[in-house]
Amino acid sequence: MVFFRRHQTQILLILALIAMGAGFCALAVPAEFRAAQQQLIGFPDADVQAQQARPMVLAALGFLPALAALVYAFGGTIDRYITRQFLGIFGICLCGLFMIWMLIDLTNNFSDLRGSPHVLRTVGKYYLTSTPAILLQLLPYSLLLSLLHALGKLSTNREIIAVIQSGRGILRITLPLMIFSLFCTLMSLGLNYQWAPGFDKRQDEILAEAKGTQTAAASHVLYRNPENRRLWMIGSFPSAYQKGKPLLNVEVTTTGENHILQSRLSASHARWDRTKHQWTFDHPVISRYVPGQAPVFEKLSGPLILDDWSETPWQLIKPGLSAVHLGVPDLSGWLQAHARHPSFADPSPYLTQWHYRWALPFTCLVTVLLATPLALHFSRRAPGGDIFLAVVLSALLLLISNIVIAFGEAGTLQPALAAWLPNIAFSLLGIYLFRSRISGRPFYHPLRQLFARRT
Repeated sequence: MVFFRRHQTQILLILALIAMGAGFCALAVPAEFRAAQQQLIGFPDADVQAQQARPMVLAALGFLPALAALVYAFGGTIDRYITRQFLGIFGICLCGLFMIWMLIDLTNNFSDLRGSPHVLRTVGKYYLTSTPAILLQLLPYSLLLSLLHALGKLSTNREIIAVIQSGRGILRITLPLMIFSLFCTLMSLGLNYQWAPGFDKRQDEILAEAKGTQTAAASHVLYRNPENRRLWMIGSFPSAYQKGKPLLNVEVTTTGENHILQSRLSASHARWDRTKHQWTFDHPVISRYVPGQAPVFEKLSGPLILDDWSETPWQLIKPGLSAVHLGVPDLSGWLQAHARHPSFADPSPYLTQWHYRWALPFTCLVTVLLATPLALHFSRRAPGGDIFLAVVLSALLLLISNIVIAFGEAGTLQPALAAWLPNIAFSLLGIYLFRSRISGRPFYHPLRQLFARRT
């Protein structure tokens, strides 16, 4: 009873977060399980394990706040005090940045959203879909701003010096902030697994639905079936192709074993029946080719139905999917299918984006490594130069990441190196800044020594 009274608030907070996590799982996990099963039906060559992991990753995200509260409860008095000082400004920064983004986005898109017959539901769906990607983008900036403010305030008030005099080093003082950045990294990993990538494409679909128009999920797609020697050329995939919408401007070319052209089927629309596993081609034109003879063209009066073709619309669209819009399960499935049957699409963008899905969340941890030693100071004078340097380094991290990812997608750099190089380089820089802060030397001391030797 004494223990419960002493830690009543913390225990109730943990229980409340566990209840919230359970409620979130009860609402979201079954729907995600059905979506994963639907994906496996549509893509027979998908990565089964990666798709089946989607509900488990979503459930882990639901209980992550409760785990963070449990770790907070086991911290010491000074750890909890530093964490509270940081969490207050972190919440303000994150909510403020999110509100600024939402107001700007709503101003730009409200004219399209209000065309929906159910405006409030459409707006809620629009921003609920966008939230994972926006959180992924805003977390590093919120960490940067809150670290600079919280640690700067503690340093100016001489609280950091007081804690150091009590026997704690700088690394031990900043350990709670490192642990919090690790939780932010775990959250970003979960969001970037499936739900954050491709949010702009889903936004376009919702806006098009509100305006009563249609968007193309992919266009001008080439798909080769090497086993049956068929080459598909699809002009456009409607956004609702998963629900049975026909593919537009379809042309299927069949060749013989010696790669000699045999036939070509052209149709304005092609529909696939999921229950009967058959294709229906509207307004078909069939051309047959015999070596040494003129081609024979046959225009059918009715639709052409084929039930012996194994392709599905989900397989056909795969080469036309942009790597930027795919999550880890879809990227893994694409890479596995490409390894078995090389297609027309270059695998470099897909492999680079696969590695980037795992590397991007660690930007949170790298940001803390960079900002923490620059935010700490041991005088009442505000460290304006160090704060400016922290902002510049964070901007350079983002800029260099975009540049090297472009090189990786182009095949100039190895995909894994392109995805992880910025994090590794700036992590080493952050470790150097920590060592300099611990030793009390200026960050620019090596440069000063270098110029002194040259002169």
